[in-house]
Amino acid sequence: MVQHLGEMDPRDPRWDMAAAAANDLSVAQMAERDRVFVEVLRDCTVALGETGLRYGLIGGIASSGYGRPRWTHDIDVFCRPDDAGRVLEVLARHGFDTERTDPHWLFKGFKKDVLVDVIFQSHGAIYLDAEMIEHIVMREHLGVLVPLIAPEDLLVMKAVVHDEQGPRHWHDALGLIAGGCLDWAYLLRRGQRAPRRVLSLLVYAHSLDLDVPNHVIKDLYHRVYES
Repeated sequence: MVQHLGEMDPRDPRWDMAAAAANDLSVAQMAERDRVFVEVLRDCTVALGETGLRYGLIGGIASSGYGRPRWTHDIDVFCRPDDAGRVLEVLARHGFDTERTDPHWLFKGFKKDVLVDVIFQSHGAIYLDAEMIEHIVMREHLGVLVPLIAPEDLLVMKAVVHDEQGPRHWHDALGLIAGGCLDWAYLLRRGQRAPRRVLSLLVYAHSLDLDVPNHVIKDLYHRVYES
């Protein structure tokens, strides 16, 4: 049976071959693409780190950082709306081509064919706020130390953005639960942004025998249906 890249661990010796096949590349070309991606990731984090701007990575890098390794060659930077223009300027000064793609939520940077999405409003009108900044976690990804949005905030974002065109978001969120690193009290507080979405995700996780405390589901159920 052929596995989708999102279901495979990059440490699996079959991963490079599967990734190359999925992108019509040779294994050598894929290795070079990986090398370039790491180089650009390092350039991006160094550039932003020098400014003192607060941001967190989301997307595939964050999902991988919390225990669901999956293939990605995009860098998703989540920042405050007031900082988005400055983030773009910093990237431009460090050799990135930039564009103000959508003034409501998204700018882009490009370097050596690696895409950086500068996101300042996530689906569901979720913004980087002070509490989210306080919970940012530093993790190593492919040898680069990066700031990640807390797993609880990432779970809420994944639950909200999930749709038919993006089923990976649901599985990313399940991977966060399976990782066993969630602060459930913090998740309940943050889940108030989208309680129905978060509740449905956690009930499904329960059906898979993932470790979700009963009181968390009961609390969300009460907020949605009994308050």
